Amino acid sequence: MWRSWASASENGFLSADAAYSHAPSRSQDFAARKYAQWTGKACAADGIDFELREVPRHELEQALEAANADPLVSGIMVYYPVFGNEPSFYGGSMDDYLRDTIAVEKDVEGLCYTYRNKLYRNQRYLDQARQRNKCILPCTPLSCVKILEHLGAYDASLPVGNRLDGRVITVINRSEIVGRPLAAMLANDGASVYSVDIDSIYLMKRGQLLETEETPESCVRMSQVVITGVPTKDYRLPTEWIQPDTTVINVASYKNVDEASLLAVPGVRYVPLVGKVTVAMLLRNILRLHEDYHVSAIAVAAGGGSS
Repeated sequence: MWRSWASASENGFLSADAAYSHAPSRSQDFAARKYAQWTGKACAADGIDFELREVPRHELEQALEAANADPLVSGIMVYYPVFGNEPSFYGGSMDDYLRDTIAVEKDVEGLCYTYRNKLYRNQRYLDQARQRNKCILPCTPLSCVKILEHLGAYDASLPVGNRLDGRVITVINRSEIVGRPLAAMLANDGASVYSVDIDSIYLMKRGQLLETEETPESCVRMSQVVITGVPTKDYRLPTEWIQPDTTVINVASYKNVDEASLLAVPGVRYVPLVGKVTVAMLLRNILRLHEDYHVSAIAVAAGGGSS
């Protein structure tokens, strides 16, 4: 787990996160440790202490509850998968239950039920009526959005929420951590998103999950943006499907494309890694939670006060 506090301002102390890791495989362990390493460096550079706590998986629920109750913790995240698809006593999978265990005020990943529900309903504030407390968005999907904004895929001349109108995007992965929320975020911004997984393809539009007769090839061929997140070294996206001027983003820890052949496609723009942008989005979420919920509580718990 990481938990930290560092003098941030005259108003008290800034507490970062409690991050928990239980690595079920060597490859996942490497990816989690690399992410933790990048996050630790980024936190240190911004004056936020960072602590990684490795917890036996059957003690993780209790550790999360303790972090929820700790006033010096502003944010919590877990490196998944922990239990994979193993069922929970409480219903659904145990990993789903762990995501919902994290308090709304401390969920830096935006994956608990409340934030998921807001995302899929395209509600951007916890208090939608008064437009207060913007929702936390999942870090990796948010990094993809920010990259696409930087690359000009979003049309800044259109209203917010419609800046991907007319765009066709394929997302290859429908995990609850990355693929599904990413597809929803892009659809909420106006895109037609083909969500491709190992056994199904759906067309996602704002608030809609539609059946389609398209194939992976036809989806990719009609897309201006293709995002791959297949967590295996054996998968390769056929580059002959990629059209000129397409933007391709790889969010997997493995390279899902043959880079040499991809870069031979005229005008293609390729982003091979999103990890450091993901860390930046994580810090963005930490600061938002801190400002919205924790400034006064942390000062009191640390024995200080506001000046």
